[in-house]
Amino acid sequence: MIAEFGHFALISALCVCLVQVGVAFSGAASGASDLMRMGDNAARAQCGLVFIAFGALTYSFVVSDFSLAVVHANSHIAKPLVYKIAGVWGNHEGSMLLWVLILALYGAAFSVFERAMPQTLHARILAVQGLMGIAFLVFLLATSNPFSRLDLAPFEGRGLTPILQDPALAAHPPLLYAGYVGFSMTFSFAVAALLEGQVDRAWARWMRPWTLLAWVFLTLGIALGSYWAYYELGWGGFWFWDPVENASLMPWLAGTALLHSALVAERRGTLINWTLLLAIVTFALSLAGTFLVRSGVLTSVHAFANDPARGVFILAILALFTGGGLAVYGLRAPASSRDGFQPASREALLVTNNIFLATATVTVFVGTIYPLVLDAIGGPKISVGAPYFNAVFAPLTIPFLIMLPLGPMLAWRGDTFSSLFGRLAPAALAAVLVTCGLALTRSGTPLLALVLLGGAFWLVGGALTDMVERLRRLKNLAQTPLLSAPVAHAGLGVMIIGIIAATAWRQELVVAVAPGDQLRIAGQSLRFEGVRERAGPNFTSEQASLVYLDGPHEGADLRPERRFYEAERSQTTEAAITTDLTGHLYAVIGEPVDGKRVVRIWYHPFVALIWLGAVLMACGGALGLVGRVRLAGRMHQSGGAA
Repeated sequence: MIAEFGHFALISALCVCLVQVGVAFSGAASGASDLMRMGDNAARAQCGLVFIAFGALTYSFVVSDFSLAVVHANSHIAKPLVYKIAGVWGNHEGSMLLWVLILALYGAAFSVFERAMPQTLHARILAVQGLMGIAFLVFLLATSNPFSRLDLAPFEGRGLTPILQDPALAAHPPLLYAGYVGFSMTFSFAVAALLEGQVDRAWARWMRPWTLLAWVFLTLGIALGSYWAYYELGWGGFWFWDPVENASLMPWLAGTALLHSALVAERRGTLINWTLLLAIVTFALSLAGTFLVRSGVLTSVHAFANDPARGVFILAILALFTGGGLAVYGLRAPASSRDGFQPASREALLVTNNIFLATATVTVFVGTIYPLVLDAIGGPKISVGAPYFNAVFAPLTIPFLIMLPLGPMLAWRGDTFSSLFGRLAPAALAAVLVTCGLALTRSGTPLLALVLLGGAFWLVGGALTDMVERLRRLKNLAQTPLLSAPVAHAGLGVMIIGIIAATAWRQELVVAVAPGDQLRIAGQSLRFEGVRERAGPNFTSEQASLVYLDGPHEGADLRPERRFYEAERSQTTEAAITTDLTGHLYAVIGEPVDGKRVVRIWYHPFVALIWLGAVLMACGGALGLVGRVRLAGRMHQSGGAA
């Protein structure tokens, strides 16, 4: 009965969504305030109905209602409660319901909190959001109904894929979707403004908080997914240039460019057309990522579905909104501004920033899509992996890192580079000295790695310099959003330091050992104590023990495992990791060979800086978001609508 109630709520949400689109568009066209207010109410009602449906599916997972096909295929009665709940979105149908829920939440939040803009623009944004809601609700009900029942309810379920039974994977999809779907707001802002004929500095100011919110969520989602891949897959890496990983990176790169171009549009009233185009393309890339994950065109540990019929439906949605958005842009885009930029100005550096980010996005897009297109037209099957991406990203990253600290410290409209020499000289000197010191102490480090490290140190030093100067200007804590850019830039520098250090200086040891054997890596000695069997809540495992014989962790042990899941009839490798800020010792065990165990150990220096940097970047975005919310609140209190 609960499942039928959830199904009915989804159908009702579709009906309400149709009303939302109709009354919002009609009200905006006729200027009827009552109709536009009905659009707001419909957006909130739609959100409530989808939330009810999501709650019904969650309840079905918690009570193990195996009469539902999706519960039977993705749950098991012995599974811990947290993974029963995570199983709601650990499958195609549930994850698409989560997508629709987040889309509805954004629409409802917009209807409640965004009241400063003209009512007609507000209504059109809600109408465009409603169109997306209709498309995905139809997709969900027609091809991916999470409430489909089995003719004969089984007594037991098949269980959730073991590698998804992890705390990080419980949080990763909601964060990632909050980022993906968040960029639907930028799409709606762009299309609605084009239809309204009002694309100006105020429009950019209204859109930017929603862009920041989506960007922060996507940053955290990607970082958490990277950390999950690092410790759960047992491959010893944090990023593999997997096509599905690239599917999340592309909207992040485009969204970062959008953030900076929207800032120029807001402050100078220029780059309007470019900002509109980025707003459309960023969400199009989010939809493209959804297509790649769910169409069956990719084989990946990250992919949810392998159903070409569903893929065709998503491809149609992608074509509809991308083509429609670009068509509206082509017909309604305003005349380009003729305002030029002084070479030494903040906006000029932000434009340069956009060029590099756009080029990086295209690079990832081509490397991801080209093998699929080649296969589709009957060409040879090829794979584009790390060598390609590393080869093309490094040349783009070096000038990007050099210029990034300059922009925030230049004035708008016009400045001189000579004004920066004295202010940034300490940061430049520190970067040079640290890099030279590493070249002397870390012999054998590739030249490219040293150059990238020098650029990252320069970026961190420049961000700290900018931060200090801004702190001097702070009069109270209400101005802390001024620190948004330097905190985010410092986080990027820290992350790049972690990436280069963990890649260039990593060490690896693969050896077959018997109990009592000793091994040594990265100046640390360990003794293999043997393997014992243990029972988990829904698995059994072989757990090894590696005891530190010296160093700061002397006496402690690493306990890598091989887990066997009976319900799912599969196994996973669970890595054991000693986590220090200066480096991780990472161990996995393999199968027995001639009475010994194969043990694989990596040492990853400073790898933790990758995720620390990502968190700092998200904090920087959050600080900027706080500033935007406060500004909107002050404008609302003062009665200013623009």
